Amino acid sequence: MTEWWRDAVIYQIYPRSFQDSDGDGIGDLRGITGRLDHVAALGADAIWLSPIFTSPMKDMGYDVSDYTGIDPLFGTLADFDALVARAHALGLKVIIDQVISHTSDRHDWFEESRRDRSNLKADWYVWADPKPDGTPPTNWPSVFGGPAWEWEPRRRQYYLHNFLIEQPDLNFHHRPVQDALLATMRFWLDRGVDGFRLDTVNYYFHDDKLRDNPPNPDHDGPETYGFQKHRFSKNRPENIGFLKRLRQLTDSYPERMMVGEVGDQGDTAIRIMADYTEGGDRLHMCYSFEMLSRDFTAAHFRKTIEGVHDGAPDGHACWSFSNHDVIRHASRWSEHAADPDALARQAIAMLASFPGTICLYQGEELGQTETELIYAELTDPPALRFWPEVRGRDGCRTPMVWEAGAPHAGFTTGTPWLPVKPPQAARAVSTQQADKGSVLAAYRATLAFRKAQPALRWGGTEFLDLPEPVLAFRRSHEGEVLTCLFNLGKTPVKLTLDGQAALAGPSQGSLAKATLTLPANGFAWLESRPAITC
Repeated sequence: MTEWWRDAVIYQIYPRSFQDSDGDGIGDLRGITGRLDHVAALGADAIWLSPIFTSPMKDMGYDVSDYTGIDPLFGTLADFDALVARAHALGLKVIIDQVISHTSDRHDWFEESRRDRSNLKADWYVWADPKPDGTPPTNWPSVFGGPAWEWEPRRRQYYLHNFLIEQPDLNFHHRPVQDALLATMRFWLDRGVDGFRLDTVNYYFHDDKLRDNPPNPDHDGPETYGFQKHRFSKNRPENIGFLKRLRQLTDSYPERMMVGEVGDQGDTAIRIMADYTEGGDRLHMCYSFEMLSRDFTAAHFRKTIEGVHDGAPDGHACWSFSNHDVIRHASRWSEHAADPDALARQAIAMLASFPGTICLYQGEELGQTETELIYAELTDPPALRFWPEVRGRDGCRTPMVWEAGAPHAGFTTGTPWLPVKPPQAARAVSTQQADKGSVLAAYRATLAFRKAQPALRWGGTEFLDLPEPVLAFRRSHEGEVLTCLFNLGKTPVKLTLDGQAALAGPSQGSLAKATLTLPANGFAWLESRPAITC
C-alpha cells in the first residue's frame, strides 16, 4: 500500500467560487471538472472539495442536511462521479470535506430529535436541562458569537451549537451516532473518493459533565469566543477513540487518507496535532491555524514545525498559508513585503520546503489578494453580525479569475454570488499563463522542483540558528542535502558561506564567491551544507 499523501500537494477548491457552468452565478461540479487541467498543470497531486452536500446554506454548505446527497446548486451524483473520473484520469486524487461535528437543523436526524425526549433520535444531539434560573447549562460560547446553547420549547431543553444556531452538535458519546456517520463516509469511499478533510476535528466530543470553561485572561481580540480557555467544550480526550474508528474505516480501503482541521492556535494546537497523528492508528495528518495567522517570523515557523515533530516524531503534518476561512496570505502578510509578487513566490518556496504535506488554496497560485467588500455585498454570518470589526470570510471566497477580458473574469455568464473586482481580475490565469516571470510560473516551477527533490519530499529537517528575518533549515534524504534559506524581510540580506555551495532550482538570490545575497522576500536552495553566518 502506498502512502501517496505523505508528500502530496493538495489543491483546495471552494466549489461556489471555482467555475460556474450554468450561468446561475454559483460554481458547480461541472465547472470544476472543466477546469481540472489547470490544477493538474500546476503540479498538484490531489484536490480537496469544500462541502458539496445537500444544505440550506446557512454557512455555505458547512450545515449539512443530507450526508449522501449532492446539493442541487452544485449538480448531481452523476456530475460528482464524472468529476472523480476526470480527476483520476489526470492523476489527481479527490478529497471531500466531512462536516460531522454538527449537522444542519434541517437534517432529518435533528428534526426527529427535537420533537420530544423519547423518540429514536432523542440522544443523537447534545441536549441539556437549563439551570434553575432558566439560563443555559454552561458558559460555553459559540464561535460565531453569543452562547453555544439554544432553547427548544418542545423538549424544554437546550441544545449545543458550537457554531451557528442552525448547526446543532451531534452527541458523539452516543455510539449509534458514530455508527451512522461512519456509514455515510463508507458511501463516499465506495464511490471512489481518496480521502477526507475532517472539519473542526477537535470539536467532536464535549465534556459529559457539562463543566464551565475557565477564563482566558490573555484575550484582547474583538470576538467573544477568545475570552475562554475551551477546556470542556472541545479538545476532549474521548476524541482519540473515535479517530481510531475512522482510521479503521479508511484502512479497510486501499490508499485512502484523512486530514483533520484543528480549530485552535498556539501550544494547544501543536499538542493536538501531535496527539491526533501519533502512531499508525489515528489520523494520517492534521493541520491547524498556526500558519494561517499574521505571524511572519522565522521563530514562529520554526516553533510550529519543531513542536509537531517533537510531540509526535512518527506523526505527520499538513501545512497551508491560506484557506476559505482566513485573509489570503498575500494580503495578510503584505506589511512584510516590498513587492506582493515577491511575497507570493517566497510563500510557495517555503511551503514546498517544509516537511510534510502541503495544501494550496485556489487562486494563491496567481498571487491573489483579499477582496475588499462593502456591507451590502456580504454573505458571511459573523461579518453580517459584527461588522465592521469583524470583516468575515467573504473576502477570501470571491470567484476564481480565469480570463481578464471576460465578464466576471470568466467565472460565470450570470451575476456572481460574490463580486469579481478589478484588483482580482487583473491576476487572471490568462494574464499569467505565458509569462515566465508570473506568480503562476513560479508556482509551477517550484512544485516541479519539489517533486524532483527526494530531500524536500521525504527528508529529515534540521533548523539553523540564524537571526531574524532569516529562516534557515536543511532537508536531507539518503545522502542528498538541500539548505533552504528565506529572507522574511523587506530589505536584502547578505549571508557568508564557509564551504562549497551551488544554487539549486528557481532560487531568488545571487551567489558570488562566499557571499549569498537574498533580496527582499528572497530565497535560495543550496545543494550542500556550508556553514552560514549573517
